[in-house]
Amino acid sequence: MSFTPIRILPDKSVEILDQTLLPQVERHLSLRSVAQVTEAIRSLRVRGAPLLGLTGACGLAIAGEERGTDAETLKQAAAELKATRPTAVDLGAMIDESLEAVGAASKTRTARKTALWKFAQQALTRQRERDMALANHGSSLPGLEGAVLTHCNTGGLATGGVGTALAVLAETWRIGRLQRCYVTETRPLLQGARLTMWELEALGISATLLPDTAAASLIASGRVNAVMTGADRIVANGDGANKIGTYGLAVVAARHGVPFYLAAPTSTFDTTTPSGKAIPIEFRGDEEVGGFGEERWSPKSGSTYNPAFDVTPAELITRIITERGVLQPPYEPAIAALTASNG
Repeated sequence: MSFTPIRILPDKSVEILDQTLLPQVERHLSLRSVAQVTEAIRSLRVRGAPLLGLTGACGLAIAGEERGTDAETLKQAAAELKATRPTAVDLGAMIDESLEAVGAASKTRTARKTALWKFAQQALTRQRERDMALANHGSSLPGLEGAVLTHCNTGGLATGGVGTALAVLAETWRIGRLQRCYVTETRPLLQGARLTMWELEALGISATLLPDTAAASLIASGRVNAVMTGADRIVANGDGANKIGTYGLAVVAARHGVPFYLAAPTSTFDTTTPSGKAIPIEFRGDEEVGGFGEERWSPKSGSTYNPAFDVTPAELITRIITERGVLQPPYEPAIAALTASNG
């Protein structure tokens, strides 16, 4: 990977690649306060479930430097960070793990600050290892020869490592199975057009961009052999929340007998939530639908419906790819066994 979406710096700050400016501008920002971290998360300067988790852990370490390390202070900072993006499970889970790590440290402020930064750095290293393992597990699945359709962005920009679904596709390209990757533009913020196409170009993978509204006809045409996306939360029964539009792709794939795969690390699993009906769905502002950046094309008087995610039922998911192996239906016992052995 020729770019670094997140870096922990020696001066106790965090450097991120501002994803809102890609692909035109590669600008790195230094985050030194909790307010700067929460703004970066809300504005999607950093995004993608695993990368949000890493950013949250770094944000808590920054809170220790900025505000102090007593339990109540860190608890308040954790609540602020968690509130920025409620759907992706990694953000809250990683912050909770960071709180546990600092809780186990000695009571001196220096030791507690060190524990927070150590946890964040170890989490980043672990994420890179998980991504590589996930890519290897998924690369031999049926349907990944020829052409595959993907949605949103699931590369290193989404994880801090090499990615989830996009890492699988990169590995299938490397071993000669994948011939072309079709990419939805991913309205309204164009993560596919701006980010995934940028990453695929950097990786040298043949790619074709299409409007979201063309995805169903592309699948029906027989031009793609599989659909693969990431996931921001996978619950106990196997339902998966991902970028809005994923559910529609899964429905059309099922209609035409095309495999639909989710690729996500085990940190994305939420076994405390029984089904997708209980997943909180983030809704975003009107301005994202009525225009882009400074450009406005819709009258301001109209209302909008702008969910950031939807939920794909387990019965539409052919396989779930993780760093610990590939899960197949029935997902509820498979997920229970996986998470039990994981922890």
